[in-house]
Amino acid sequence: MVTRWQRLRAGFGRMVDATRPGTLAAYQGLVAKAGAEEARIEKLTDEELTAAAIALRDRAEGGWSDRDRVEWCGLGREAARRTVDMRPFDVQLLGTLAMLSGSVVQMATGEGKTLVGALVAAGYATQGHQVHVISVNDYLAQRDAEWMGPLYELLGVSVGWLSQHSTSEQRRAAYAADVTYVSVSEVGFDVLRDRMATDVADVIVPEPDVAVVDEVDSVLVDEATIPLVLAGAVAGDESDRAITKIVGSLRVEEHYEIDEEGRNVFLTEAGADVIEQALGGIDLYAAEAGSTLAQVNVSLHAHALLRRDVDYLVKDGKVALINSSRGRVASLQRWPDGLQAAVELKEQVKVSEGGEVLDQMTVQSLLRRYKTLCGMSGTAAQVVENLQEFYQLGVRTADPNVPCIREDEPDRVYATVPQKDEAIVDYIFDRHEEGRPVLVGTLDVAESERLAKRLARRGLSCVVLNARNDASEAAIVAEAGAYGAITVSTQMAGRGTDIRLGGTENSQEEHDRVAEVGGLVVIGTGRHSSSRLDDQLRGRAGRQGDPGSSVFFTSIEDEIVQHYAPETEPAQDGETDEYGQLTSKRAQADLRHAQKVAEAVQLEIHRNTWRYNQLAEQQRTILLRHRDKLLTSDAALTELKQRCPDRYAELEKTVSEETLIKAARLIALFHVDRCWVDHLAFLADIRETIHLQALAREDPLTEFHRLSIPAFKELVSEAWERSAKTFEAANITEAHGLDLADAGLKRPNTTWTYLVQDNPFGNEDDRTIRHVAALLRKRRNSKR
Repeated sequence: MVTRWQRLRAGFGRMVDATRPGTLAAYQGLVAKAGAEEARIEKLTDEELTAAAIALRDRAEGGWSDRDRVEWCGLGREAARRTVDMRPFDVQLLGTLAMLSGSVVQMATGEGKTLVGALVAAGYATQGHQVHVISVNDYLAQRDAEWMGPLYELLGVSVGWLSQHSTSEQRRAAYAADVTYVSVSEVGFDVLRDRMATDVADVIVPEPDVAVVDEVDSVLVDEATIPLVLAGAVAGDESDRAITKIVGSLRVEEHYEIDEEGRNVFLTEAGADVIEQALGGIDLYAAEAGSTLAQVNVSLHAHALLRRDVDYLVKDGKVALINSSRGRVASLQRWPDGLQAAVELKEQVKVSEGGEVLDQMTVQSLLRRYKTLCGMSGTAAQVVENLQEFYQLGVRTADPNVPCIREDEPDRVYATVPQKDEAIVDYIFDRHEEGRPVLVGTLDVAESERLAKRLARRGLSCVVLNARNDASEAAIVAEAGAYGAITVSTQMAGRGTDIRLGGTENSQEEHDRVAEVGGLVVIGTGRHSSSRLDDQLRGRAGRQGDPGSSVFFTSIEDEIVQHYAPETEPAQDGETDEYGQLTSKRAQADLRHAQKVAEAVQLEIHRNTWRYNQLAEQQRTILLRHRDKLLTSDAALTELKQRCPDRYAELEKTVSEETLIKAARLIALFHVDRCWVDHLAFLADIRETIHLQALAREDPLTEFHRLSIPAFKELVSEAWERSAKTFEAANITEAHGLDLADAGLKRPNTTWTYLVQDNPFGNEDDRTIRHVAALLRKRRNSKR
C-alpha cells in the first residue's frame, strides 16, 4: 500500500524532474528506423519524394503515428541532402522529433540548428498547422527562409518571410504561407496593429498556432518582459533644453551623488540651489513645480548614469540603444519617453517624436498565445526553471554529433582592471604569435574599441564587430577562424554564423593548418550577468570536434562584482602574483557569487514584472473578445438602437441598415479603443507610484489589483455611454456614411511601433536587487 509520505515524495520528485533537462533517448529507436529506410528513399525521384510528403499531410488528421514520424525523418533527411547539400546527423533528427513533440532542445553551436528548425517547421506544416519560425532579428528571418526555401519546396510546403520594411501586401502574403519566418518584434507589432483594425479585411495575422523559436532562451527569457508598443504619434517637445543644459553643468559629489550600486542619483543641496537660481529662483520642491522636478531628475539620470558607447550610441544623428545581451543596436527600441528625450537633448540630436500608448504587450504574452510552442538554443538547459515556470516547457539536451574537445581554462582573476587589461593584450599577442585565430568577446562597444587601440599599440591589427558595424557581422564572423585572425566582438549570442577553422576559404588544407596550431581561442574580457552568455561565447570554439580553447579574464573591480557583490574585499597582500593575478580560491568564488546574484535578480525581476503584466493581459483578452464581436457583427448597432431608440428611428428613414451598421461599428470601436488607451495610462500611473505602498507595509501587487480591477469593470459601460452620445450627435448620411472628423472620432494620423527598453533606474526593481543580493549574502556568510 502506498503511504501518504510516498505519494508526497513522488510528487516532489516530479517537481524536481520538471526543472531538470531530459535526454533524447526516447526517440533513438525512431531515428534508427529512419536510417534503415534511407536506401529506399534515396531511390525516389523528386516528384515521388514530394508526393510522399503530401501523402503524410493527407493522413495527418489526429496526429502522426510513430510510423509517420519515421517516414518524415527519412524524407526530410533526403530532401535536405538534395536541396541544401546537408545530410542531417542522427542527433539533428532526434532534436527534430523532440521539438515536434513540443519540447525545447539544447543543441551546441555549430550543430545545425537552422536545418533542424526547418525540418520541425515543415513537419508541423505537413500535419496541417500554420507555423511561425520566430527569430531574433530580420536578417536571420530572411536568411534562413531563403536558405531553406528549396528544402520546403521539395517537401511540398510553402514558406515566406517578412521584415520591418515589408509592405502590408508583403506581410499578408508571408502570413498566408504554411511557414512564416519573422522576428519576434515584427509579429508582435503586426498583432498590435490588428488589434486596432476597424475592418475585418485589415487583419493580417492568422490565429496563433505553432511557434518554433530560434535562440529560445534569448527570446523567451532575456526579452520576455520587454513591452512591444503601438503609439499614436504627436510632435516632440523640445522645451526642456534649458534644464538639460543646466544639469549638464553639474559636477558629481558637489551637485549630485550617485548611490553605491550606480542605479540612482540624487541632487545635493548645492545642486538644487544651482538649478533653482538658473530657473529664475523657483522652489524646486514646491507642489506647483512637480513637473519641473520630474524633468530635472530624468535629465540628471540621463547625464550621470547612462553612458555613451555602453548603454547607447549616437549614430546617424540619432540615439540608438544597445541590446546588452546581443551587443547590437537594439532596432526600434527606446526608453520611456521622458528618459529617451533627455538622452537626445544631452547628445544634442533631434528629439524623436513622442506619443501616447495605444496598446502594448510583452514578448512573453505574445508567445504564450500560441497553441504549441517549441524551440532550440545552445544554452537552454540553464533556463529550465524559467521555461517551466513561465511557459510550461520541458528541455531536452542533444549530445554533439562529434564530442567536443575544446579546453576551457579556469578564469584568470586580477586585482585591478588595468592589470587585467594588460594581461589580455599579452595573452592575445602570444596566441597570435602561434598563428591561432583569436576571438575576443567584450562587454560593450567602448571596451571593444579601447582594446583595439591597445592591440594597435602592440603592433597587432584586429577586426572589431560591435553595434557600430553590425550590418557587416556575417562577413566578419565568417573570417574569425582564419589563420592568425584577431576579431574583437561584443556579445556573440544569436550571431547566426558559424566560425569555421580556415575562414571563408575553408579548404581542408587551411582547416588543418589552423587545427595544427590549436584551433580558435576564445577570450572573454569579463563575466556577463548571465552565465549563458559566457557559455555562448565559449561555444564559438570547438565546433564539430575541432580543437580550440577558451578563457575568461576577470577582475574584482569589474562592474558585475561591484554591482552585485559590493561586499567583496580588495586583494590582500600575498594573494596576487607579480602580474596582479589573484592566486586564492576566494577570487573564483567571489566571481561565481556575483554572477549567481545577478541571475537570481533577473529571475525575480522577471517574476515581478509578469505578476503586474498578467492582470493587464487578462483584461485585454476580455476586451478583445468584446472588440472582435463589434468588428465582426452588428452588435454595435443593436446596442446603440436600444440606448438611442429615437435617434435610430430618425436615421433609419434616410440611411440604410448596412450604412448604420458600419457607422455604429466605427463609433463603438473608437470609444472602446479610447477607453483602453486611458486605462493603460491609468495602469502606468499606478505602477509608477505603487512602490510607495511598501512604505506603508502593504503589498504593492495587492494594491495594484485593488485599484485596477474596479477601473476595468467600468471600461465597457463607459465606452457605451460615450458611443451613445456620439451616435446621438453624429452626422450619418447614406452618401458619406459617418464623418469621423466631424464626429470628433479622430484617430492618430500616424502610428508607430517600438520596444520599451526597461528604465534602468526603475522603482521596484531596485528593491528587488537589494533584497535578493542581501538574501544571498546572508546565506553565503552563514556557510563561512
